[in-house]
Amino acid sequence: MLALTAVAWIVRDIRAADGPGPVWEYWAGTADLRDFVRPTTTSTSLVLLLAYAAAAVAALRSASAASVLIVTGVVTFVLRLPGVWTVADIPAPEELSDRAVLTTYVALVAGLALIVVGAAGRRPVPQGEERPAGPGRGAGVAVLLLLGLQAVILTAWEIRQPFVFPSGFYPEWFIGGEPLHTPLIEGPPGWITVTLILMSLVAAVGAVAGAALARPLGLIAGGFILASGVLGVARIIHFELYERFTDLDIEAQLTLLSHVCSLLIGIVVIVLLARPGAERAPGGTAGPWGGPNSWGGGWGAPVPGQPGPQGYQQPQAPGFGPSQGGGFGPPPSSPPPRW
Repeated sequence: MLALTAVAWIVRDIRAADGPGPVWEYWAGTADLRDFVRPTTTSTSLVLLLAYAAAAVAALRSASAASVLIVTGVVTFVLRLPGVWTVADIPAPEELSDRAVLTTYVALVAGLALIVVGAAGRRPVPQGEERPAGPGRGAGVAVLLLLGLQAVILTAWEIRQPFVFPSGFYPEWFIGGEPLHTPLIEGPPGWITVTLILMSLVAAVGAVAGAALARPLGLIAGGFILASGVLGVARIIHFELYERFTDLDIEAQLTLLSHVCSLLIGIVVIVLLARPGAERAPGGTAGPWGGPNSWGGGWGAPVPGQPGPQGYQQPQAPGFGPSQGGGFGPPPSSPPPRW
């Protein structure tokens, strides 16, 4: 349902603009807005559409279905929440505004439903079945560094923007309203950027800890980062800024480098997290790095010949000694155009 809703709005924009080309130009920031029908969507809807399609497949086939549903529901709810107060203030035909309001509340209800279904569907995995797996140690460290770098880049631009925006532009950048012209069904750009920063940080920490939720959250964050990088590079090519790189001021040069960095980070993060996760030890939970514990084995038992945790009793040969007890059971948003 969420995917069909996103498709409906994107198709509406394509029809209103007489083709996908003008919509792409608007998303990329290269369109001439004079006599131009402003789309109601941004690349956010496209990334969410792909996330919904992937979540639908994972819900049927993956052992990590519960984590995927919860992450998708949380992201949907957070990104669509501003529509509750922004849609009414955006100039649009009444029929279109009514549809946007309905879409907003449907997305919020569906997001909450995904969270509830995912939480209710979590269960202990029986012995021998596939367990939800997070990224391996190497992939987790790489994702931590890459998403951490992207979060730093986005945060730095957000700190810079108040110095280049006209006075009185805040807090509308984050909560919407005049003089900001937000697409009808999308949240304010500042809101989306802050959400992406938080997603990146949580996914980065989860990845290095080997958490199962790090994969879906990191993939969605990587999708947004990749989309930001692709659109930024499209602007660079459209305006041929790469040919005048040395003539640009330092801020413009950093903007171009940020776009290229987002493109590369998005690709690498998606490739790393799309790979199969690290397997967890049977009967236990993955260690803090997504692999074995500090003894070198699973959390259930130590490696033979090495001391185990306090209170652990080594197994004895059958028929000797007392019975054994149980063992021990976790684009950039680029600087926006000046208004």
